[in-house]
Amino acid sequence: MKLFNFKFNTAALLAVLLVSFLPHAAQAAHPNLVITVEDVLKMRKAIERQGRFASAYQGLKAKVDKQIALPITVPVPKDGGGGYTHERHKKNYQLMYDAGIIYQLSQNKKYADYVRAMLLEYATLYPTLDVHPKRKVKSQNPGKLFWQSLNEAVWLVYTIQAYDLIYDALNASQIKTIEQSLLKPASLFLSEGQPSTFNKVHNHGTWATAGVGMAGYVMDEPEWVEKALYDLEKSGKGGFLKQLDELFSPQGYYNEGPYYQRYALMPFVTFGKAIQNNEPQRNIFEHRNGVLLKAIDTTIQLSYAGLFFPINDAIKSKGIDTIELVHGVTVAYGLTNDPGFLDIAGQQDQIILSGDGLKVAQALDKGLMQPYQFDSVAFGDGSDGKQGALVVMRSQLGGEQTLLFKPAAQGLGHGHFDKLTWQYYDHGSEIVSDYGAARFLNVEAKFGGRYLPENKTYAKQTVAHNTVVVDETSHFNGKVDIGNKNAPTLNFFETNQYGTVASGEISTAYEGVNLERTLALVNLPELERSIALDIFSVEAQKAHQLDLPLHYHGQIIDTNFTLQANVEQLSALGRKNGYQHLWLKGQATPEEGLAKVSWLNDNGRFYTQTSLVKGDESFLFTQIGANDPNFNLRNEQGFIRRVVGQKQHRFISILEPHGEYNPSKEFTLDATSKVTGLEYSQQGNLTLVKIDIADREYLVAVNQQDNSDATFTYENNTYSLRNRFAVYVLNNL
Repeated sequence: MKLFNFKFNTAALLAVLLVSFLPHAAQAAHPNLVITVEDVLKMRKAIERQGRFASAYQGLKAKVDKQIALPITVPVPKDGGGGYTHERHKKNYQLMYDAGIIYQLSQNKKYADYVRAMLLEYATLYPTLDVHPKRKVKSQNPGKLFWQSLNEAVWLVYTIQAYDLIYDALNASQIKTIEQSLLKPASLFLSEGQPSTFNKVHNHGTWATAGVGMAGYVMDEPEWVEKALYDLEKSGKGGFLKQLDELFSPQGYYNEGPYYQRYALMPFVTFGKAIQNNEPQRNIFEHRNGVLLKAIDTTIQLSYAGLFFPINDAIKSKGIDTIELVHGVTVAYGLTNDPGFLDIAGQQDQIILSGDGLKVAQALDKGLMQPYQFDSVAFGDGSDGKQGALVVMRSQLGGEQTLLFKPAAQGLGHGHFDKLTWQYYDHGSEIVSDYGAARFLNVEAKFGGRYLPENKTYAKQTVAHNTVVVDETSHFNGKVDIGNKNAPTLNFFETNQYGTVASGEISTAYEGVNLERTLALVNLPELERSIALDIFSVEAQKAHQLDLPLHYHGQIIDTNFTLQANVEQLSALGRKNGYQHLWLKGQATPEEGLAKVSWLNDNGRFYTQTSLVKGDESFLFTQIGANDPNFNLRNEQGFIRRVVGQKQHRFISILEPHGEYNPSKEFTLDATSKVTGLEYSQQGNLTLVKIDIADREYLVAVNQQDNSDATFTYENNTYSLRNRFAVYVLNNL
């Protein structure tokens, strides 16, 4: 018995000694990040049965099988965004991640062997690399494998998960080589090597902290995790938690806008899930009253017809099927079991091979989805939610309409100078448009796939948006640091049975000038349609030139005033601040009364902006493309309402959708605007707008100052207004 005990203790001691000579990560179970050992066991059972999860597995396996049949290529970096080496390294980290998942589910070692071989190739290459040769942008930290460290951090987020997934197939020597020659140097390069990025409250910092923090969990480096969470000095002034605190409003709106919100979701959700699996006591998904879950939901809300609202530096083709939001919705459903998320998951039609992905797939197989509810919401901006707001107004009358109003904060370096701008969508199409970013993402021939010079000279400038420009100078004189310090005020927001209304103002975009805009999406149930009401008031201490652009998608059909078109020669509208990129194609000065501009959108509907003018407004019709020698800009259309030498002016208009054009069946309906009258008046705090449309008279009343009940008289009739906004039918012919 004693001899048995001696042998047992000796074996145990040897085991302990053996483990002590292995890297620290060997003491943890793997995988241990987004996917856990428990998840793997459940997923292995699921792929043996028919369903969405098994189909997704088979689809990914077939894709991986084709790729691992090819030689491994780990090239020396030389190209910028979109170039061969850049794209090859992106494909490599995705392939390693995918092959690692297939290894865990199939238990076929050939997939682990492939990932191991590629990691060892990288472990040989990485120590030889200096910073990337294409480092041209001084404001960005370079990577080694990629031209900017942001891409390097993304590479680490995927690669550390791939390593985690095949860890149990590696021997001690391979683990040491991969960790000491690749993963540790990459982690230190992205953290201690670039403290300004790692500690920065910005999406670049989020990716870096996520990659390094996850590496800390896999490689048993708790100090890395702490630094990822609290910054390199562990002061709490930076790091992942500070990013959650500063970059999102309490409602989950991301400061840089929807496009970057969906991009930033990936590291937030991925690292968040890894934190939950490794340190559940941190309650990461309950941080700030569940701000991360709110952020996932808000990202969905900030879309129309499957595409994100293209404010700030946005690529307009990005939508809810983007892989970042697929991961976000997957995690959100795994945490909440909210059937509305299943509706979005069904539209995304992509199953993630993870524990949460299995829950989504099985719920979809059972038909548990319920319609996701898109709402009219004012999403407060800034960490306190009080730096203005991004306002979404929605209506379902006669088709799905959405109006986006932007009395929001600047949005850091990706923000545009467009305070109080708006966009409008109807029947699945963008009607009143925003340019988004001037960039051909990853198209190397176009400025290396980076933001084009015209992003600064046009897309960011105020005239590229649908808001007032004073003296042909952009808001804050085009200074980002000033813009970041000065946000508009959301005066009020209300949604009720009459529609939705919001008002915002700012007095710091121009010295001595106050801009105030009230927008409403007004329901007219008798006509089975909604219209957009726009009241933009400018008050200045001195006389100025005031321009109000409107950028539209479609073909001009008609104006109710004589237009003098420039048919033989075009000239640029101005010399700077975006005006140099606008061709002046025609102009007019409508007489006092109603000025109408109608256009036809590709969705087959007509749209008419009816403006109330006093005879002092010029209408300037423009097309983008002047001073663009490399044809970098899209040739989109717009018109500008201009007044000169004014201290005060009020731009008043309504946008009316109407009719149908069907070239296939050769018919046209209601191509002419039905608006015949538009009157504006003010009674104390009440703004009153009378609209004559389709033989009906409506009175729109807006309480500009408070939220109390009011009684007023209009045309000898008395009306009661509760709260902010109401619509009254004056006749019903």
